[in-house]
Amino acid sequence: MPPSVPSLPRRVARILRTSLFAQVACALVLGIVVGKLWPDVATDLQPLGDGFTRLIKTIISPLVFCVVVVGIAKAGDLKAFGRIGLKALVWFEVASTLALVIGLLAANIVQPGSGMNVDPSTLDTSAVDAKTGGGSLPSTTEFVVNALPTSFIGAFAENSLLQVLILACLVGAALLHLGHTKVPKVLPAVEQAQEIIFAIVGFVMRLAPIAVFGAMAVLIGNYGLGVIETYGKLIVLCYVAAALFITLLAVALRLVTGLSLWKFLRYIREEMLLALGTASTESVMPRVMQKLRKAGARDDAVGLVLPTGYSFNLDGASLYLSIGTLFIAQAVGVHLSLGQQITVILVLMLTSKGMAGIPGSAFLALSATASSLGAIPAGAVALLLGVDRIMDSMRVVTNLLGNCVAVFAVSRWEGALDLERARKVLDGETVVMPDEEPGGPAKPVGSQRPEDSERPEGSERSKGPAGPAGSASPAGSASPESSEAAGGIPVVVSAGSGSGSGPAKETAPETG
Repeated sequence: MPPSVPSLPRRVARILRTSLFAQVACALVLGIVVGKLWPDVATDLQPLGDGFTRLIKTIISPLVFCVVVVGIAKAGDLKAFGRIGLKALVWFEVASTLALVIGLLAANIVQPGSGMNVDPSTLDTSAVDAKTGGGSLPSTTEFVVNALPTSFIGAFAENSLLQVLILACLVGAALLHLGHTKVPKVLPAVEQAQEIIFAIVGFVMRLAPIAVFGAMAVLIGNYGLGVIETYGKLIVLCYVAAALFITLLAVALRLVTGLSLWKFLRYIREEMLLALGTASTESVMPRVMQKLRKAGARDDAVGLVLPTGYSFNLDGASLYLSIGTLFIAQAVGVHLSLGQQITVILVLMLTSKGMAGIPGSAFLALSATASSLGAIPAGAVALLLGVDRIMDSMRVVTNLLGNCVAVFAVSRWEGALDLERARKVLDGETVVMPDEEPGGPAKPVGSQRPEDSERPEGSERSKGPAGPAGSASPAGSASPESSEAAGGIPVVVSAGSGSGSGPAKETAPETG
């Protein structure tokens, strides 16, 4: 007899039980319905989204620290890490400047604020102060100084990613300098902590549908769907400009790596939907880091480029700020010359770098831009209060994709991308992580022999990202005594190498 086909309700129930994407999608729709039908109830659901975001933020800093330290230590080359950072900053600056230019061109062509004839004196600027909490964006000097940690623990307590990155670079460099013979237990401990954090991420992500439901219900309950009609032209323009920029990202990714952005979108569809629902890229950062590593990007590239992009590569915010500045000027009847629009780009290139983590940062950047021009009333930024939350989805998607493309591009540029693995993963094939493969772990810091470093390409030495210390090496590759002598860190010896030279603490003896 042919196997029975499960009924439709059972298939649907199984999909909802096993698919995070389906769970989040249903929560998104349910949140919209609740926000529309019961707005008073919806506004009380704010803690659902906020609680989830707080849990995710708790693990971001330690995760970034572990990934960067392990990445530097296993790459074995601090200069390469420096090159990755420099190339990432170059990519970020080019991408964000392109986003600003696209935004200005789109606003000049469509003129979303023309004909509104708003009197700035009739606007309630106190709402802007409430949104920003009376804060201000840091100057360039303050931004650089604030990136330097004053306390090891304080960097984690304040969740300052740039400070955590600097600490991680210092610790990774120290591990390279000392080698595994002096600190044999530090790197395995960091790797094990990283695995624990990823396990925590898995636990927290089970709450994602609840967070999306609460966040979407609050959005619709507070603003309703009517705001889309009032600001329809501006909203459509921003999303079309974002689609154009994402298309350019897809072209750039194809030219640099040969990979498809659309396949990558399918690969991270669960994280993308969660980011849309919670209006936060931070909520998906740990999962995206994990998926980028699985897609062939080396640990040190993922650990440096993605977190740094959260401060330096806000492409979606750049699009919104440039379009928003011209929208405000057109709405109040101010014509900006070409020179003034160039000034807008230059000012936003600086102010957009200090936006991450600051409440109401978009309004602070717009106010700073308006003040620098001297032609737009600073209070006119209140025009965007009603539509700002609607723009979060555009900013989140563009920021997230921009940073992921940067990881792939910089990794490829530096030779830190396994293209074969990336293609297989994006095509939906099941691929085992390098640290899960038999014999996959590469040699830990300080364990390479001179003859190994000179071995030509194509040899049997392990390539690609190394697995965690403590993974089982191939059968017969090392005796228990040699592993114990090496401080518990296994040393991979190519099969049949026949080499038994080197100190007992750094190499495994010849076997059979």
